[in-house]
Amino acid sequence: MRMTVRRHLGKVVAGTAIAVAATAAMIAVTLPGTAGADGTGGSTGQAAGQAAAEQGSGSAGQGAGQQGGSAAVEPGVVEEAPAEGTRGQGRDPLTDDEIARVERIALSRQFFNAGENVDGDRGPQRVSVDLAEPEADEVDDPGAPRRAEVTFYDYKDDTLVTKTVNLDTGKVESTGTQQGVQPPLSAAEQAEAARLLIADPLGAGLKADYKDATGKELTSPDQLVLAGMVYRASPGAQPAAFDQCGVHRCVRLLPKVRNGPWIDARSLVIDLSARKVGRLAG
Repeated sequence: MRMTVRRHLGKVVAGTAIAVAATAAMIAVTLPGTAGADGTGGSTGQAAGQAAAEQGSGSAGQGAGQQGGSAAVEPGVVEEAPAEGTRGQGRDPLTDDEIARVERIALSRQFFNAGENVDGDRGPQRVSVDLAEPEADEVDDPGAPRRAEVTFYDYKDDTLVTKTVNLDTGKVESTGTQQGVQPPLSAAEQAEAARLLIADPLGAGLKADYKDATGKELTSPDQLVLAGMVYRASPGAQPAAFDQCGVHRCVRLLPKVRNGPWIDARSLVIDLSARKVGRLAG
């Protein structure tokens, strides 16, 4: 039976390619279909392949048992992964303990009190923590210190702050600040963008599409699987309300119903710095 679904925000999309722009130039983004609705990206196909492989190997095992009279093959034993140590070695990825330590070292009391995060609360927004590249003269040195780069976005003045922390000495070796630089969005920033959109009158279409797909009310970002990209303004290519995007931190969201379809929200832009939502022309 073919079911007709009402469209509100534009359309509920599943398994289509939609054009999404991070700048005024449009770039193609292919959205997965509902086969990846659990957020694993094609896990249904993998599960089917695994099931077929298991069924085939099971049949072969049964045939061998019937011919040779041997017992069924015992299930394999999966060993637990070793516990992650508190400190990595060399170019090992940062451990959870190292990430927490780096953030604690980088976020001084003065820096915390002066900054503002995406929710408007005190303290800059952490964007990422990554293992830093070694210095040029340390590339082949097995005893070179491990360093980490932690980036924060300060919504108080739209400044990106990058700090390099030496994990051996526990000290901040360098601090850099930039404006007009927009790194990829953190999960917390995507969630706040969705929260602002849901609360805004322009989010009515998103909520209507969600209800069409699920029969339930959309009240929280937790009900969605979120992806998003930074939106930058191009002079004359969008309403004047978005002219600051690029200096301000602006987002275009790709929301997806959990275990359901994607919802087309590409016409909406959320300015996280100004905490406003707007619609692109055309």
